[in-house]
Amino acid sequence: MRVPAYAAPAAGRPLAPTVVERRDVGPNDVLIEITHAGICHSDIHTVNGDWGPQPFPVVPGHEIVGVVAEVGAEVTRHAVGDRVGVGCMVNSCGQCVHCRNGDEQYCVEGMVPTYAGTDRDGTTTQGGYSTHVVVDADYVLSVPEGIDPAAAAPLLCAGITTYTPLRRWGAGPGKRVAVVGLGGLGHMAVKIAHALGAEVTVLSQSLKKREDGLRLGADDYHATSDPETFTRLAGRFDLIVNTVSADIDVNAYLGLLAVDGAMVNVGVAPGPLTFDGFLLVGSRRVLTGSMIGGIALTQEMLDFCAEHGIGADVEVVSADRINEAYERVLASDVRYRFVIDTATLA
Repeated sequence: MRVPAYAAPAAGRPLAPTVVERRDVGPNDVLIEITHAGICHSDIHTVNGDWGPQPFPVVPGHEIVGVVAEVGAEVTRHAVGDRVGVGCMVNSCGQCVHCRNGDEQYCVEGMVPTYAGTDRDGTTTQGGYSTHVVVDADYVLSVPEGIDPAAAAPLLCAGITTYTPLRRWGAGPGKRVAVVGLGGLGHMAVKIAHALGAEVTVLSQSLKKREDGLRLGADDYHATSDPETFTRLAGRFDLIVNTVSADIDVNAYLGLLAVDGAMVNVGVAPGPLTFDGFLLVGSRRVLTGSMIGGIALTQEMLDFCAEHGIGADVEVVSADRINEAYERVLASDVRYRFVIDTATLA
């Protein structure tokens, strides 16, 4: 099946219309007619070659929402007409300890990314900037009707990336949570932490998004460019979720944690982190990181978001504006995610 798509022909080159081949629907496959595909900063890093050589041409997109058009003979979880989603992975070994524990993202053999990866049949995966995709049914999520499809797309990456550490580290009533950065990831972390019942504080470089932060569910908002912020909030937080992909003063943020507090990095800085070990041992603090989440937890996240009326704040764009959207992401000119209307690809 040959379908329209947008692809990056080479590193740093603008994306352009193309046609990609989708495999035949196998016994455990689902053919999805894509309606929306989110634009993630990871897409931009990948097509720009920031994360190493890629199997160009690359069709990005791992925040996919669509409607089931066909199912394989052995598929029981999804039916034609169902609204579904696909996130950052489309396969894993299914047998290792991590896959069996529902952490397919940490598959010992390596999970198969939704694009620019090598699938189990040896083909290169191509992502959601397309009209259709065929995915193993075990990696297809149900998208509840309570979420707008455009607002649901970024949940498949930004939503699960922030939901995972919030759930793992116990964000809820009586917990004080700080979110570093109010971008695509940060705005989802604020919404989810608030819905979980935590007291939420945004730590951003300036106060220019303060009104947004409070609207999204934050209880407090502080500028990290003000040194007094770190003095005033010392030892306050049970959990800090760092969403920024830039170098920060890790020691300053560790000082904001209470005894037994944890700082979880979901944004990845370009260089190594340096920190003072005494800030960890002195208050039994944790400095760690987190990736996305397994399939079961991603489904839990989608159901939670539907129950609490949570979706991403999005700007929907047509396919011919993808390159413009990339430029605006790099200029931080989006509040807070771009989503492609894939009907404009046809």
